[in-house]
Amino acid sequence: MAEALAIARYARYTPRKVGQVLPLIRRKNAERALTVLEFLPKRAALLVRKVLQSALSNLGGKLGRKIDPKEAWIKSIDIGAGPVLKRIHTGSMGRAMPYKHKTCHLTVVVTDQP
Repeated sequence: MAEALAIARYARYTPRKVGQVLPLIRRKNAERALTVLEFLPKRAALLVRKVLQSALSNLGGKLGRKIDPKEAWIKSIDIGAGPVLKRIHTGSMGRAMPYKHKTCHLTVVVTDQP
């Protein structure tokens, strides 16, 4: 039983928005998860899809052969909060209007057995 890991760090997506995508693919076959992510109308699905494909590629490297997504399963997929970039917009009458760019860390673990 081989496992492979892929991590996307400092992604410019809020953890909450990425977290809305994760329950749809957690503990599923990798092929089915890629299909769901392809047709999901959320921008965060693109990030999750890329990291999942990277994890599949890493699994293929561990096994020494190209792996078919039908043979792989998502063991775990987690999202964590990254650092917050604090910025300022100019407001009316010379005031400063603060806003925050949130980031996240996404970790995907895939395995070759369900």
